Amino acid sequence: MTNRGRVVKFATGNLHKFKEAQAILFNTGIQLEMVSAKTMEIQSDDLTEVAVASLRDARSREHGPLIVEDAGLFVESLNGFPGPYSAYVNRTLGCDGILRLLADSRGRSAEFRSAIAYTDDDLRLRVKTFLGVVKGRISDEMRGQRGFGFDPIFIPTGYDMTFAEMGVEEKSQLSHRARALEAFASWYLS
Repeated sequence: MTNRGRVVKFATGNLHKFKEAQAILFNTGIQLEMVSAKTMEIQSDDLTEVAVASLRDARSREHGPLIVEDAGLFVESLNGFPGPYSAYVNRTLGCDGILRLLADSRGRSAEFRSAIAYTDDDLRLRVKTFLGVVKGRISDEMRGQRGFGFDPIFIPTGYDMTFAEMGVEEKSQLSHRARALEAFASWYLS
């Protein structure tokens, strides 16, 4: 099956995230259409709450099937920091900042989480959420040129490469975003 099936809008201002999501859903029959939108992002420790609030904001401008995704890196020894504040932390501290925070730490366990919120035309009747998680650890240094965000410092469990060292196909088979999008696609197409 090709991706010439149902069209779902994806509200995001992040072209990298959109292209990754598009590649993940390519063979599902779901065709993503990017709605370049800077959505309101509430301050919350819960990714799902952030995604649902962003969805409600995007819905005020867009109609039809719509998804919003919010993701975060949760570092165990930093008590889950940066978590849902990952985009801000990436802009201000970057990968180098996280590595400095962990310089004297032996605990490098971390996980990436992705929360997707979906609605069709009637926001009051139907908001579904999907969560994807991938466990791993923070590397000792930045490695790789692919990906975006914290990809150069995240090594998924069972691998020796960071997400930024993997090709799009390999990352798309195991990432947090892939898991959340696959859960969405399975529900949406059933």
